[in-house]
Order: sequence, then C-alpha cells, then structure tokens
Amino acid sequence: MKFSENWLRELVDIPVGRDELMHRLTMAGLEVEGVEALGAALDGVVVGEIVGCEPHPNADKLRVCQVAIGAGEALTIVCGAPNARLGLKAPLATIGTTMPNGLQIKKAALRGVESNGMLCSARELGIDADASGLMELPPDAPVGQALATYLGLPDASIEIKLTPNRPDCLSVHGLARDTAALFGGAFEAPAQPAVDVTGSAARDVRLDAGADCPRYLGRVIEGIDASAPTPLWLAERLRRSGLRPISAVVDVTNYVMLELGQPLHAFDHDTLDGGMVVRRGRDGETLKLLDGSEATLGPDFLMIADAARPLAIAGVMGGFDSRVTDTTRNVFLESAHFAPAAITGRARKLGLHTDASHRFERGVDPDLPRRALERASALLVEIAGGQAGPVTEAVRADDLPVRAPIVLRRARLARLLALDVADAEVERILAGLGLVVERTADGWRATPPSWRFDLAIEEDLIEEVVRVYGYERVPTRAPRGDLRAPALPEALLETGRLRTQLAARDYTEALCYAFVGAELLAKWSQADGAIALANPLSAELGVMRTALLPGLVDALATNRRRQQARVRLFEVGNVFRAGPDGPVETLRIAGVACGAAVAEQWGEAARAVDFFDVKGDIESLFALTNAGHEFACVPAAPAWLHPGHAAQVRRGDRVVGHVGALHPDLLAALGLDEDVFAFELEVAAIAPRPLPKAAPLSRFPSVRRDLSFELPEDVPYAQVEAAVRAAVGETLTDVVLFDRYAGANLGAGVKSLAMGLILQDRYRTLTDQDADRCMALAVAALESGCKAKLRG
Repeated sequence: MKFSENWLRELVDIPVGRDELMHRLTMAGLEVEGVEALGAALDGVVVGEIVGCEPHPNADKLRVCQVAIGAGEALTIVCGAPNARLGLKAPLATIGTTMPNGLQIKKAALRGVESNGMLCSARELGIDADASGLMELPPDAPVGQALATYLGLPDASIEIKLTPNRPDCLSVHGLARDTAALFGGAFEAPAQPAVDVTGSAARDVRLDAGADCPRYLGRVIEGIDASAPTPLWLAERLRRSGLRPISAVVDVTNYVMLELGQPLHAFDHDTLDGGMVVRRGRDGETLKLLDGSEATLGPDFLMIADAARPLAIAGVMGGFDSRVTDTTRNVFLESAHFAPAAITGRARKLGLHTDASHRFERGVDPDLPRRALERASALLVEIAGGQAGPVTEAVRADDLPVRAPIVLRRARLARLLALDVADAEVERILAGLGLVVERTADGWRATPPSWRFDLAIEEDLIEEVVRVYGYERVPTRAPRGDLRAPALPEALLETGRLRTQLAARDYTEALCYAFVGAELLAKWSQADGAIALANPLSAELGVMRTALLPGLVDALATNRRRQQARVRLFEVGNVFRAGPDGPVETLRIAGVACGAAVAEQWGEAARAVDFFDVKGDIESLFALTNAGHEFACVPAAPAWLHPGHAAQVRRGDRVVGHVGALHPDLLAALGLDEDVFAFELEVAAIAPRPLPKAAPLSRFPSVRRDLSFELPEDVPYAQVEAAVRAAVGETLTDVVLFDRYAGANLGAGVKSLAMGLILQDRYRTLTDQDADRCMALAVAALESGCKAKLRG
C-alpha cells in the first residue's frame, strides 16, 4: 500500500516528524518498506509560462523559449523537450537553484544562445519517474508561484507492507484511524452527504448469487464529459500513491478506492442491455477484459452481467466492451460487497493481480459501498459534470457478515502482557480503533467494527491493545520454570537416526513441496486419493502429494540438468490421501540414486549404481532396528517400477514399501535418459524395534557347520535364513552366506547356496551330537519350507 504523507497528515494531527512516524507505524504492525522523498529541494523552482517558442537557429532539436515568471521580463530558456510549446505552463528552475540531483543551475550558452534557467521534467524535480518531456501544469497554474507551494511539496511517498489480516489499512482512512490511535486520538471520517439527485435514469439490480454478493449498489450519471481533465490535487495524490492518472472517471474510482478502501467500477451506460445481474459464470463463457485478454470462465467465477452478456468478473476486472472511453457520456457506477471466498484465487487463475482483487480477497467493509458511491458521484459530477440519478440497491441482509462481541478479561490481558495497562487506556485504544466498548466486572465486552474481519477472539483484542500501547513498553523477562527434555521411547527408532544413516551412506537430504501437479501423479500412477487444493499456488502445484518419490525424482532431474552426474537424494516427510473420515497423513522416507555407485576415485573400478546398492542402503536402515531379519524383499513391482528390477519390502506380513529401478516408460515420460533407482518406506512400519537386553557372553566355544544345497531360483535368501533360524532356535548365533552359484549344469531356475551355521550354547560346550541335531533340524526346515535339496 502506497500513500502520500501529506494526505495522511491532512486527516490526522501527527505531532512527530517523518522518521518517528515511520518507526511508530512499523512497531504497530504496519511495516514501512520504503519512503521516497518528493520535492525536498525545490527552492528557486517556480511556475513558468512559455510566451514565445522559436526553433533554435543552430540546432534542429532545440527550441528557444521566452518564459514568463510573473515579475520582470520573460526569461530566455533553451529547451530540448519535445512538448515545449507556446502557452504551456511548466516548472522553471531559475539561476542559482540546486536541483535534487545536485545540479546547480547557472547561466549558460547553448549552441550560441544564452539560457537563463531550465524548464524541468517531473523526473528532474524528483517528483515522478516521467522524463519524456516537460512536466505539464494545468492552464490555471499561477505564474511565478513557487512550485513547492503550488504542488503541496515537500511530500513523501510511503509504502507499507500489510499482513493479509489487515485489509482495513488498504486505504488512507484506514491508516488514519490506526495513526490517530497511536498518537492518542480518534479519527473522525469527514461527513459525506448524499449527492443531489438531478437525473432519473436507473437500472434494476438482481442478486442471483446473493451469498457471494449480499450488497450491490449502482447509480447512473448522465451527461458527463469523460475527457475532462483530472484536477491537479487528485492526480498528484494518485501519483504519490503509485497510480498513474488516466481519465476523469477512472481516476475518480481509483481515488475513492485509495481514500476509503472500496473498489468501484464504471460501465458505459449506453452499452448495457437491461438490468444488472450478479450471477455465477457459465461453462464455456468468455469475456474480453479491460487489458485486452480473453478470459474463459466457469461456475467458480462470480460475474456482473446484463440481460444479454457478461460485463465484468466481479471483484477482479471489468470487460472491454463496456469500458468507459473519452466519448462516453453516461456512466453506471458500481459499488458492491463481495464475499472474500467468492473472489479468492480467481484473479490468479487468470494470471492477473488487480487492486480490486487484492482488497476483495482479504475483505472489504460491507457497510462501505453506499458511502463510496456517494463520494465517487460527488467527485465525478464536480469534475466531469452530469446529472446523478437515484441509487439502486439490492441487499440480502442475512448474508452480510455480522461482528459478534468479544470478551476481554482484565486478568488475561495483564497475564499475557506481563504489565498493567490502565482501564482508561484500554478503552481509549479500542474505541480509537472503532470498537464499541462496554465495561464489565472482569474487563470489557467489545464489538468490532464492520471493517475489522480479523477480530474474533480475546487474544485478537490483546494484540490490538499492545500494538497501539507499544511493544517496546512490554518488559523483557527471562522465562522461568523447569525445562525437561522429552522422553524418547526406546522401542521406536528416531527418524533422526534414519537421516543420519542415509547421510552416512552418501545421500543428501532434500526438502520438496508437499503439493505437486495432478498430471505428475498420473504419470506415476499415484493419483488415486489425491487431495486437490482449494487455492493452489499454481496449476503445477494443485494437489497434495500421495508419495514422496515424484517430487524427489523431479529434484534429481533438476540436478541432472545442471551437470550433476551422480545424484543421491533422500527425504523424510508426510504424504496425504483422502480417507473416509478426512485426509490421512503418513510419514515416509524415500531415496533416489543415479550415476556412479561411488564417487570418482582411484581405488576401485567405476561402475553404475544398481538395484543391490540401493537394497543395501535400506537394509542398513533395517539393521538399526536390531531386527533386520524381520524384513524381506519379495519380487513384486508396482506400475512405476521395472518388473525385473523391483521388490516389495515386507516386515513379517506387512508391506512397508518398495525398492527398485524406475520403469523405462516412466523415465521417458519424465525426460530422464538413464536408470534411476529408488525406494520409499513407511516410517511407522520400520521404526519399532525390540528393547535391547543385556546378556552375558558365553564362556564356551562355538561350533561352525557348513551346508550346501540346491533350491528354486525364486526362493529369496531372506526366506532361507528365516527358516533356518526358526528351526534351530537360540543355539544358532549367526548365519554366514559364503557362496552362491547358478549355471547350466544345475538346470534352469535352480541355484546353489552355501552357508555356515555358527552354533553356541551359553551354559555348556556343544558336542558333535548337538551339532548334528541342529544341522538335521536346519536341513528338514530347508527341505519342507524352501524346496531345498542337500548337495553331496
């Protein structure tokens, strides 16, 4: 929000200088982002009138002007501005003037002609960025008057950064209200009398979407001169507020928006057909907007229409065909209240951001439309003439927002602020901000004004009191009390351990957006149960992610495009799916890898990362649980994994995730030209771990017996080890797989494994008979559970 400092000071008595005002506004939550001083050094600059203008005898692009400054003879000025002409009034810097940029004006000869000053552009004066020509002043500008006096300078253009909950300060009156409260006063808005009705033209208004637009007012003003010049005072206030003057009608609506905070729109009355209708858009409906773009609309857009066609997107932008031009003679002024939910995100869907949408999305005072319409009507009739017709109003009172009273307890205020604010001061602050305050036994009951959408609970009132009273007056005290570290359950593996383990295995942690594009999830066959966002940042971020890998692989692709040949990333985060009772969040851990298996070095031959590298990475996570034998990788592939290089990860009978190479079709769809290996696991499924139990080391020797056997190729080793451990029991302390063979002499679909069983008893030395019995149990388990056959 940009505004003129002088405009604010005209409305409020501010007893401090500019720097202190900026500090007080910032400390009150109205953060000052920038201050641009205007016309701070204009001594010696006066209003001049060109009373003679001839071509320069020695230069084609220069003119020799005679400039009257009200006293004495006209001054000879050599000027190169393209708009220098007879009768023009423009600023003249006289001899001895020091310009804002430090240039000192001296008498000088330009191409043989003496110049006694300089005619100035707005940029040279530090007033505006326009340097296209001389700053043109109105014909009634008093010749010889100091320019600073005539333009109301010096001034400053102040820009403040507002949080979305303070739309009431998107106007000078709103800022004046807060500023008055800061300095101990109360702002009283100037009275706005109704404009005399001198015309009879009117248009009916119908609310077909009353919940979205519970109040709509309109007025026809006939016989205006749309080409009438905008008064200097109004044009200057617009410029200093960051808006360029355009035409009388547009400038009036913009001015009222800046002054009061109510966006308005003006239609060319003669282009309208029948009454005005506020309705929802229709499928396939289109509208050419004021900026010349073509908008395709639908039922999610709120429209202003007449009997024949749509005219404007409510709260966003008007239509091109009903715009006001210099030839317009009759206008229909619109002033309405739109519900924020009906406007939010609509401009962004069309790639737009307008002053109107910025305000309506955050909330505009529902009681403001009539005052704004009367103010705009008065200004327009004063500037452009015309006869104002009666105001037409359509309202649905039940749909207008109502402010409920809020209870503020004296004890709660003192407890949260750690200071005592006098009752009279609390009442002054709240009343100064427009609340209706009633004192009670325990404190106050305050009813927020219609323009404060953000006041709903007791803490909101406490915040209002302290920001006006002064955050700097709140005492700084160290917190007291015992701070206890949270107890971490030993039976669960911390996610921090998982992160540390992957980082130790050369992965880099990534943090991706929790929302992705629906099309991306469809490529991954992960779109089922996706939750669409009501107000997405963009179409590419329209749904909540149902898996971590789509975003993580996108990050991998981004790194590959930036010449990173070896990429290893992981992420721990929530995924979201629609459930019967609402969204369901699940914490997962995922990783991706491509390129070389190890970083470039000389110690071993280079090779590409493969399935077993990534499988080894997740097995290192399982080892942290002290129950790695409970996990198994079973051949199975979802649609996004390569059928021959993928596995389903299980813990017992529970599926906890997947690991493998991405499917070639998916790689092609994602624009990747090399193999990518990935895994994604549920943290809740891998986190449980058995509590460690202390046990003495056995004092007796261990016995090793080796087994060699043949079994089907599709029987995983995890199943073999689990069968042996279950059969032998506690006597088996370790299993070592030391050989694997598959060849033509064994036959198709057969492999040979050789494993060593480490046997040990805690209480005695094992005999050969004990070892033989254990081996028999192991062999029987392999034959029955794994279809194994002992070799030799």
